[in-house]
Amino acid sequence: MRVVVIGGGIVGAAAAFHLTRRGVSVVVVDAGLSGRATDAGAGIVCPWVDHADSSAWYQLSCGGARHYPSLVELLGGDSGYARVGALLVAEDPVELDPVEALLAERYAGAPEMGEVRRVTRPVDLFPALDPSLAGLFVPGAARVNGRRLRDALLTAAVAGGAELVYGTATVSADGTVIVTSPTPAPGVARDAEGRDGAPGGIPGNGAPSGTSGEGLPGGALREGVPGGTLGEGWREVSGDVVLVAAGAWSGGVWPGLGAAVTARRGQIVHVELPGRDTGSWPIVLPQRGPYLLGFPGSRVVVGATVEDVGFDARVTVGGLEEVLASGMLVAPGLRDATVVETRVGLRPVYTAGGRVGVGLAATQVGGDDPMARQEQVGGDRPGARQEQVGREGPGVGDGEAEFTGGRAAYGEERPVIAEVAPKVIVATGLSAYGLTAGPYAGLLAACLAIGETPPLDLAPYGMITSSPP
Repeated sequence: MRVVVIGGGIVGAAAAFHLTRRGVSVVVVDAGLSGRATDAGAGIVCPWVDHADSSAWYQLSCGGARHYPSLVELLGGDSGYARVGALLVAEDPVELDPVEALLAERYAGAPEMGEVRRVTRPVDLFPALDPSLAGLFVPGAARVNGRRLRDALLTAAVAGGAELVYGTATVSADGTVIVTSPTPAPGVARDAEGRDGAPGGIPGNGAPSGTSGEGLPGGALREGVPGGTLGEGWREVSGDVVLVAAGAWSGGVWPGLGAAVTARRGQIVHVELPGRDTGSWPIVLPQRGPYLLGFPGSRVVVGATVEDVGFDARVTVGGLEEVLASGMLVAPGLRDATVVETRVGLRPVYTAGGRVGVGLAATQVGGDDPMARQEQVGGDRPGARQEQVGREGPGVGDGEAEFTGGRAAYGEERPVIAEVAPKVIVATGLSAYGLTAGPYAGLLAACLAIGETPPLDLAPYGMITSSPP
């Protein structure tokens, strides 16, 4: 059996890994476009505080968290995953009561979250924080370096026989895959040197060369992953099954998705605190404001904006101002930190039945638009609602079209993991939860591709194409 996986991000890489482990012949087609969410994501794995009103989102995210330990063991070495815990912080301890109750309710079904406890001085665990904040500590939360994990998955897939092809893929109605030498997608800006890859990334013709950062597209596949080919013009890639995992670009790969899949921009800032050992610092999830998390190398990540601006992978002055100003309110100890990197991720958003409105920045079905300025950092997080601090929740702005189990409502934002046509599987729409659920979604999609029963009921994750009632 031969499966063509379109997309070399976290979902596609995981699917390729699991398929090769099952003895399947795999071709991974990757365009390395600017703004891929895997390359920018902070990598927060703490699903138990989210999705109070969405069983489908919650089950998928929890499955993702449970999947990590076994996946990391299979990969071996340093795959970028570390269990560091999470601090939920607020100015008033009473504000933490709803989320504490939610976690207590969920503990029996998710003991992997660990024993949640009150923390009177979160600043002792994350020294840059405002010392007046109160907190809850969730010990089971983890962080993951998405670039490193993606590289490890692709490296293992190649070692298992997978072939890497660089180019832009489209899938016809009968499942035929055509790969062309990559060119920038509409709305994707090149930099001053004509490159359309991620920062330091792939030159305009798509050839994998010239990268400056660890794990970036091109550099990752060239240095970290053996193999990879790029043909001139176009070529047809044959397979028994096609698995589309191209993130926000999935609608351009499989025409049946169309405008139902769009991009939501998140701008993230990396800062450095020289001389500080930030590698063991926990994730910080405030009631209001951006998330923060530490990584080795004295690095702290602050983010992210939530912007419905389409396929615009630029770092903007307004976006950086929002992230940094709100970040320093939560963590004034970052004021003298050095800004070392900015990242932009175009998160894939799937709207059941297609988005309502005009263009890629249309507001969602029902309710008021929560981003009146088309830009938001964090937002209120009263615990029982779906928003994750610093990340858009899957139900933000959905009004009455919220998902409570079973099949999705028309106009609802949620993941799609489904066979959408004979021999065509689609896995996308993970929004801000790509690094939480992406590796698990790749496993689920791989199971669909080979006719194996997935470890999660996928009925809630099918496509909806009909009009609203």
